[in-house]
Amino acid sequence: MSLNRSEQILHDYLQGHRDERQYWLAKVQTIIRETPETAAAVSRLDSELWRYFLERSEVAPPFLAAAKAFGLHRTSMKNLAEYLIRLWTEPRPKKPGAAPERAPENG
Repeated sequence: MSLNRSEQILHDYLQGHRDERQYWLAKVQTIIRETPETAAAVSRLDSELWRYFLERSEVAPPFLAAAKAFGLHRTSMKNLAEYLIRLWTEPRPKKPGAAPERAPENG
């Protein structure tokens, strides 16, 4: 999985800031518990990660630099959301008769 520039900045920031990582780990796990469909959880987390990116862009150096260099146009955080869900939560059981999830095709 590849992350876009904004997702990578946020990922690296979380890796370097234990308290922030712990906060997001708990948030991801809560969202998964509260949201029955994975796609809805990804969408919710995507929005929350972007809001966090905007918030951090006012005070934290890596975000400030990115905002200055590239602007703050809405950027998808979907790949990062999916990655954090896979990394920090248990896989959900498959529903009986559900088609297996396919990886998106690159093209």
